Amino acid sequence: MTTTAQRPALRPQESEAATRRRRPHGRLAVLLLALLYFALPVAASLWFTVDDPVKGLTLDVYTDHLVSDDMLGSLLLSVELGLATVALGLCLIVPTMVVTHLRLPRLRPVVEILCMTPLVVPPIALVAGVNTVLSWAPDLAETPFYQTLMVVQDEHFPLVLVLLYTVMSLPFLHRSLDAGLRAVDLKTLVEASRSLGAGRSATLWRVVVPNLRPAVVSGAVLSLAMVLGEYTVASVLGYRPFAVWMVEVGNADAELAGAAAMLSLFITWGLLLLLTTLAGGRTRRARRTRSPRETS
Repeated sequence: MTTTAQRPALRPQESEAATRRRRPHGRLAVLLLALLYFALPVAASLWFTVDDPVKGLTLDVYTDHLVSDDMLGSLLLSVELGLATVALGLCLIVPTMVVTHLRLPRLRPVVEILCMTPLVVPPIALVAGVNTVLSWAPDLAETPFYQTLMVVQDEHFPLVLVLLYTVMSLPFLHRSLDAGLRAVDLKTLVEASRSLGAGRSATLWRVVVPNLRPAVVSGAVLSLAMVLGEYTVASVLGYRPFAVWMVEVGNADAELAGAAAMLSLFITWGLLLLLTTLAGGRTRRARRTRSPRETS
């Protein structure tokens, strides 16, 4: 009677490597399809801006027409609005979600519903209500509210857009931070920090926020991209950030509008790569710091 020798069990690393070798083509096909889906429209738009029937391939639309004081002013305004929106949104949502996860878990559904409401209310309806409130300014000329309405409508830095964009960015910030908070043992981190003598503010900014860095970066990038591409709210209120400038330019020069869209896309990608690199670099350093301790 013969017996068949059992094959030795593979270690986890060997099993993962064998699985990776068995399925290279499927992953490669998915990556190629994703690359084509995202790259083809961008390549077509880029070709449209550099292909001239007379001169051939030229960058005149970028060097001669795109860079102007008008464009730089609108782009700078959009970046300032985006950074202010991210800062205000994080200052509001991070403490709120930390408190609800630690002390008030029953309010988590309420906070989620409130943060998801901007997805249900159309931006045109939101800005119509705000525009109605701003139109009350002449009737409030004798009250302190008049100066408040004038300050929030300053054309150099419209705070009303920051407030509206903060509300519109709450769904992105909430989803990112909720996933980050579920991935860490928040209660243990806070108790350990408090047992070492740290106050509430120090625990929040020195312990909780560093552990939520990837989630914070994800929410910040999504919010910043939303602000850079938002058109409806700014157009109705009469302001001229980068998205409104692109639409106005596109009505007169399609190539210039395409070049502006390419510039906006590359700026958004650059900020995404920068923030992701900063967050990933810290995470890799933390892993390298922990690995010697774990092996010892």
